[in-house]
Formats: sequence, structure tokens, C-alpha cells
Amino acid sequence: MQTITRKPLITWLLRIALAVMLLAALAAAYGYYQYRAAGFGRTPVFETEPPALPTLQHPAILVFSKTNSFIHKEAIPAAEALFKNLGKNNDWSVYVTENGAIHNPEDLAEFDAIVWNNVTGDVLTEAQQQAMINYIQNGGGWIGLHGAGDSSSSWAWLIDTLVGARFNQHPYPEQFQQATMVIEGRDDPIVSHLPPRWERVDEWYSFTESPRNKGMTILATLDESTYTQDFRGENISMGADHPIIWKHCQGRGRALYSAPGHTAESYAEPDYITLLERATAWAAGLEGNDCDGKIDSHR
Repeated sequence: MQTITRKPLITWLLRIALAVMLLAALAAAYGYYQYRAAGFGRTPVFETEPPALPTLQHPAILVFSKTNSFIHKEAIPAAEALFKNLGKNNDWSVYVTENGAIHNPEDLAEFDAIVWNNVTGDVLTEAQQQAMINYIQNGGGWIGLHGAGDSSSSWAWLIDTLVGARFNQHPYPEQFQQATMVIEGRDDPIVSHLPPRWERVDEWYSFTESPRNKGMTILATLDESTYTQDFRGENISMGADHPIIWKHCQGRGRALYSAPGHTAESYAEPDYITLLERATAWAAGLEGNDCDGKIDSHR
């Protein structure tokens, strides 16, 4: 019987080890590429020169879509297209940009409301942050869509005061599930068109606390019995009170956060389109400014 000598055996084992190491390196490189392609691990970029605005007619809506963290590659362009279409249908001037330097007193004064379209990470300088605070406190409107409330920003005022709740996690690996939203504020024009229980598929956010505890007006909650609240084996349930859409007065301004909206399909849903259309009209003060003169309790 022919036997394998010791030297060829060692050579054969070394070749296997090198092949395994090469495959591991390729897998790691591919994983890192996917990580970076999703938007993670980037050094934040902050613009200092604002864009040249076109002539705008009121009402004017700013749609801001900058990311310095996770990029919702399908949802962002879908939402931009939706708001452009809403502008055409409602005679709104809609301006879309990823330039954070537009957050300055002069440019913000041209807009009746700002939509933060799946904005993630730290995207504004301190001066730009203060310009946005002043804009909202003095009567401007703000709408945050999905990723705009994912707590990837270190700006505490944005998360704790403007959004009003800190993102915890979303289910994974069962990332997209059908769940039932319970429309709590059915007397509010923003959601009055919806059925009492609204079933839809999305990526469902959980938060570390309920914004109801800060006195914010809850428009919709999640029925947690209709989907699985599991992130890699961790229970991320909020329990009986799981707000998912809410609004509040911020100084003299108006702020609304809508956690749904991860998928491009969300922005083609007729009911969600109507909700965002009405939310924008409210944020822009087109339906009367019910926040004017109120004392802000969420600073």
C-alpha cells in the first residue's frame, strides 16, 4: 500500500489552511464592503456652503435627505418623488436637497415646513443645528420620516426633544413583518381617513420610552400581538403602549414623527400618501396653527 510521506502531507495541509484564510479574508472584505455600502463607518461630512435656492412660492416645503449613517437607498428616492408629486397636486413649492448648509436662518425662512426624509447620523454643524431649533421654535414645521428617528445622531435635542423618543431596535432577522397599527387619534384630520385598525408591512421600530410620557399627541400605536418583537433573540417589546406616529408643539412650531417608511412601497400606499399629505399641511400651518402662542413643555 502506498503511503503519503510526511512532507507532502504538511504541504497539503498548508495549502488547505491558506485556502481557508483566503476565503475568510474574502468574506471579511465582502462584509466590510456591504457595511460601507449601507452607509455605516463613514466620517461625517458637513456642508458649509448652502445651495442656491430657486424662486419659491408659498407654501414651500424643504425635503432634506442627507445621510451620514445607514442609507435607505430605496425609500429616500421614493419619498422624494412622492413629495414632488404632492407639491404638484397641492401647488406647493417643494425643494429637495442633501446639503445640510441649507439649515441657516435666511434659507429656512423661505420654507413653511421641513421634511427630514430618512436622515441618519450627524448631518448638521452646531450653527446649523441652532438655526433649525430657532426656525421650529419660532413657528416652523418639521416632519421626521422613519430613519430620521433612529437615534444614530448624537444631537440630543433632535432625538429627545424634537422626535421625543429614543430608538431601541427593530425586529431582525424577521425584519419586515405585517403588523396592525391602531389609529388612536381618529378625530385628528391627519389620520381620520384611516380604519381603526390598519394592517401593513414595514420595519417596525421600538423605542426605549413612550413619547406619551412627554405629553405628545399619539396618532397611532402598534398592536404587538400582531407581529414578533425579536432582535437576534432579544425581546424589544414596548408592551401595551407602543406609539408609532405622534405629533406635538415645539415652541410655536409643529413637529410630527412617523416611524413607518423603510420601504419604497410605503410611499406608494394610498393611505400613507394621504397621511403624509395631511401631516405636511399641518406642519406647514396650512390647516391653522394650533401651536401658535403655546408654551413648549418639551425643551
